[in-house]
Formats: sequence, C-alpha cells, structure tokens
Amino acid sequence: MLSSLRNRMILIGVMILASIIYLVPRTETVRERDAQGIMQDVPRKRVPLKYGLDLQGGMHLALGLDTSAKKVADPAGAIELALTVLRKRIDEFGVSEPLIQKVGSDQIVVELPGLTDPERAKKVVESQAFLEFRLTDKTGGFEAAIPSMDKELARLGVKSTGAAPKANGVAALLTGDTGKKTGPDSAKAAADTVGASILAGLIHAPSDVGLSPMPGEYAVLETAYLRVDSLLFVPEVRRLWPRGVELKWSQAPMSIGTQQVRLLYALSDKAIVDGGHLIDAAAQIDPLSQRRTVSFTLDRAGGRVFGAETGRHVGDYMAILLNNKVEGQPPVIQSRIDQHGQIELGNRSLAEAQDLALTLKAGALPVPLKIIEDFQVGASLGQDSIRAGITAGVVGAILVVLIMIGYYRMAGVLAVIALGLYVLFTLAGLAAIQATLTLPGLAGLVLSVGIAVDANVLIFERIREELIAERSVRLAVEEGFKHAMNAIVDSNVSTVLTAMFLFQFGTGPVKGFAVTLIMGIAASMVTAVFVTKTFFLLWLQRRPTATTLSI
Repeated sequence: MLSSLRNRMILIGVMILASIIYLVPRTETVRERDAQGIMQDVPRKRVPLKYGLDLQGGMHLALGLDTSAKKVADPAGAIELALTVLRKRIDEFGVSEPLIQKVGSDQIVVELPGLTDPERAKKVVESQAFLEFRLTDKTGGFEAAIPSMDKELARLGVKSTGAAPKANGVAALLTGDTGKKTGPDSAKAAADTVGASILAGLIHAPSDVGLSPMPGEYAVLETAYLRVDSLLFVPEVRRLWPRGVELKWSQAPMSIGTQQVRLLYALSDKAIVDGGHLIDAAAQIDPLSQRRTVSFTLDRAGGRVFGAETGRHVGDYMAILLNNKVEGQPPVIQSRIDQHGQIELGNRSLAEAQDLALTLKAGALPVPLKIIEDFQVGASLGQDSIRAGITAGVVGAILVVLIMIGYYRMAGVLAVIALGLYVLFTLAGLAAIQATLTLPGLAGLVLSVGIAVDANVLIFERIREELIAERSVRLAVEEGFKHAMNAIVDSNVSTVLTAMFLFQFGTGPVKGFAVTLIMGIAASMVTAVFVTKTFFLLWLQRRPTATTLSI
C-alpha cells in the first residue's frame, strides 16, 4: 500500500489534517457547581496544550508527615495513603493538570498550575477532615466532677489567679512561675491563696452567658480558653473526667454582646458513626435560611447504625465533630436519620462549604501533613519563560534550516519541509495525550529538532556514497534510505530508553522533558524516514530522466 506514491500522499494529508484538528481550540462541556452549589453543565474552551507550573505560574508545595502529635508506625504506608487522599482532593478542587507525587519515602510534592487562591489550597491540602457524630452527655457527670478537679489542681499548687509555687513543676508550667525562691512563710502564704474553684470560676453554664441551656454544653470566655484547655488536660485532672465522657471544644468562638465565648462540650467517648462510612458530600445553600450546608450520604452499613442510634435518641442532642472540634451547636435529633443528612455551617462562605465537602468526600488523612516547602511562580515569570523558550527554539530552528539548505541544497529544502511537519506532528501528539508543556519540555522539543535533522543527515550521507559509486539517482535514494535505517533505529531506540528512565524516576519537570523527547523522536522517525522519502519520490516522478541530484 505504501509503495504507491498516491497512497503515501493521502496518508501524509490525513496526518496533517488530524494534527490540525488536535491543535485547534474547541469548546467542551464540563460539570461544575454554580454559586448556589448546584451541579450543572458549563461550556469551557479547551486549550490543546496545557502549560505547566513554570510556564503559567502557580503553586509548589512539599509536604511531609507531622509526627509531633503521635509516632507513626509505618511512615511509608502513611505517605501512600496520604497520596491517595490528596489526589482525590485536588481532583475535586478543580486545578488543571496538577502534579501530585511521592518524592523519596517520606515526602509528597504538589504542584498546582494556574492557581489563584493559594491559602485556600493550603487549607484543602492540610485539612484532616475527620468526621464524627457523637451524643452530648446529659448526665451532668462533668459538672459534678469539677469540684474534684479543682481540689486536684489545688493540690498541684495551681492558683485561681497569679503564679503557682515554684515547688511544683506542673503548676510552674501552667502558670508561668517567675523562678523566685520561696521560704516556708512565703510558701504557706501562697498555699493560703490557692483557690478551690479554679475551673468552677472559669467554666460557666450556658445560661450564665445568655445562651439557652443544653445538656453537656458549657461556656468559657475566649480570654480563658487556652488556660482552661491546658488545665483540663493535666494528666491528674484528665483521670477525673467522668467515665465514658470526652471533652471537645467548639470549632470557633462566638460573640455574645461584647464578649467572645468558646463553648466546651461533654460528649460520649464513642462515635455513632465516623467519616469512614461517608460516600458522598456536597455543598448547598439552604433555601429558607440562606445558610451554607454540607449534605452527606453514608454507606449502607453506616446508614443502618446511624438510623438505629438516632432512632433510640430522638429528642437528644448530637454533636458533629470535624477534626476533633464541634461544628456549630449540636442539633436536636428530631427523628430517625438513616443514610442522608446535612451539616449546617452558619455564616461560612460557599467556598468553605465546597472545600469541606470535597475533603470529607476524599477522606481523612491517615497522619497530619505539614508544609515543608512552599513557593509560588508568578504568571509574568511564566510568560517570560515561554518567550525565552520560543526564542531559543526559533533561533535554533533557523540555524538548522540555514545549515541544511546551505550544505545539502535541494535535498536540504526537502528535509526542512519535513522538519516543519515534524513540529506539527509533535505538538499534535502532545495535545492528543493531553500532556502538560513545561520549560524542560520546550527544551526537549528543541533537542528533538536536532535529532530529527540527524536522521536526515545519515540518509543524505548514505545517498552521497551511493552516487559516488555511480548508482542511478533512483537507486541511490532507495539504497540510502534502506542502509541508513539501522543506524537511525539504533540511535533513536537508545535515546527513547534513556527518556523512559527519566520519565519513570524523574519528578514533574523531568517527566515533561522525557514525554516531549519521546514524542519528538516518534515524530522524527515518521518525517525523516517516511515523509522525506515521499518528497524524494515525488521529485523523481517529475524528473524520471534525472542523472544528478542536488545533495
């Protein structure tokens, strides 16, 4: 089939047409959420070649495991799980062509090209998004235990105001001892001022600050929040918590009059269900209150447990915990809740609701992540890189054209025409596989131009040898392409193998270089061996009696 010149021209025409189709921008329909959080079809202009972080700007993050809170038994396994969770989150986040990959055994690199809100991205990446539903304690056990906790704090030397005696290390840590020495008289005077109502004076009933009474809910002034939190978690005090009860703080303080109040909740230490049973979550706006909500769907097993527990506790309060903090005030269970429910987010923005929904849907991180490296690439820097890369490519291509035409004359002209098609085929191939073009990728494209010309040089030199041996022009062309093929294949295969290793073991920019180089070598094989030979055959058909060749 390819022995026919007509069929060769048709195939080249088809490849050119297909390349143009791939490189022409077109409009596609994608599903996105509108301002009300409703999914709908939105037309988007599809760009044939997407730019990487170094060309269009964006954000680069290097993440590592945060082991400050707890020791990780299997760091490699935790990194793999975190990698899976982050990929789900970033895919939902809507960044075009993100890079998320493991580097070494304990780090993850995230690159987000074209990102316009870096702070929001950081929150999505770092968020634990661990969801739990727990009942509030209605026995009053915590309130009854406060006097015992105060006595224990008094024994430790913690005062209701002022500094604790130097003699006790725990008290010094909590109250900030000045380090002054105290004699027997001064120690006795300090002991006399130790209050027996330390926590009782800082933890208030909701009605004391103007809130409606709720079982298991307590109020602490925001100015005393950190002190109360540190006192409650002193090991000696922690042992006095009521059995089966855990204390959790609200996600954020609330304003009551001119004061800021942080709510403290006594909750069951066992969750009804957690985020492991979540299969879907979506941000919405309540049509009546206009408040942001996140609706959720549990799997069948979670729905059965949730339905049974909420059915038994109709009329009780249920707290919704996100990352060990209570989200909003616990609602009353009005009726049995099975697989579907919603989380009210009050006055939070729709973007925050959408971020919460996608992080819940993607799952909780197995271990908290911390940002090790963070930098942004400006869009102007990316444009400078594009201009510099294009300039380098154009200058290199012009030099190649001049050398080829000046040295090989008419044969060089045919090679230059084939080189133009090579660039077209390479860019179309990158667009077909939806590759992301990076600055190293541009370097790979320029390098592959030289490789494409190298194949033509091997062929032309072989044709020259055949002409010196007094072969006919047609036979010299056939023999030149035939005998140069082995050298062309060997050189290109070795280069492709090297590029494949770069792709397998390299990071994002190196992968971009490898992909462009491989695609360029494939296109060069087509143009140097097939297209250039077709041009020679077309020239020989027009000059069947030619005895010389301009080469």
